[in-house]
Amino acid sequence: MEIHQLRYFAAIMDEGTFTAAAQRLHVSQSGISTQVAKLEAELGQQLLDRSGRQIRLTPAGEAVLPLAKNALATLEAIQHTAAEFGNAVRGRIRLGMIMGCSIPPFLDAVADLGRTHPGIELSLHEDHSDELQTRVLSSSLDLALIGYAGDVAPGLEVSVVLDEPITTLVPVGHPLDRAELRLADLRGHKILCLSPGTGIRSAYEDSCRRIGLDPCVDIDASSPATLLHLAERGAGVAVLSSSSTQGTGLRSIPLADAATHARLGLIARRGQHFPAVQLLRTKLLAALRPE
Repeated sequence: MEIHQLRYFAAIMDEGTFTAAAQRLHVSQSGISTQVAKLEAELGQQLLDRSGRQIRLTPAGEAVLPLAKNALATLEAIQHTAAEFGNAVRGRIRLGMIMGCSIPPFLDAVADLGRTHPGIELSLHEDHSDELQTRVLSSSLDLALIGYAGDVAPGLEVSVVLDEPITTLVPVGHPLDRAELRLADLRGHKILCLSPGTGIRSAYEDSCRRIGLDPCVDIDASSPATLLHLAERGAGVAVLSSSSTQGTGLRSIPLADAATHARLGLIARRGQHFPAVQLLRTKLLAALRPE
């Protein structure tokens, strides 16, 4: 087993096709296909289902992929650590993050970088996800943590750290306090959701349009905590992602027909990055994808 075989395998699933993976890694498509086939032969298991129009993971592939990504992240961390002994990593990183970001692992990784690498200067910029994508593409930001639904802008590479359905949150005893809801059930109730340009808002609006509903938001805010506090006070029904429900006294009710998921991802421009940027990216992914 060779490390480049694991890298090719992970890239195929990140990009969705052999062609896109080959373009990202600057190798031939036939070379990637051959090396992944050799990896499968050595493991004695088929990792990719190539029978349909879309490449899918086999059960064995689903089990191996996170291990492969962990191995690649570990190798990258080893390379960075060894390099620091010869020449300490220095530089300036411009990091973007979604408005109202309070994700503990993300903040922990940022704080840890300041302690362990005093030669790196870090500047943080909060904005809506659409604007963050534009700023990364224009090179005014090096990395950004965004919320999105669907695909990111062309020219960006994204590492998905969270992919989950949207849900409703209501106080116990609310008229919508049921085992399950459909989007049409929300009509006649005030809807609380995140601001336009966020992944959760996009997932909600896209899910509504897919079934012919006009998406309506009565109160929006940049912070999930604000919406949760308003919902607790009876201001309306909060529509957020599943992970936003933790630690509240509200009831989380699944939306059975919400087809579009909300995603959280770390984006960067395609291509090479300075060592300091690569170092922070590695730390953030290790913190946000601990499995």
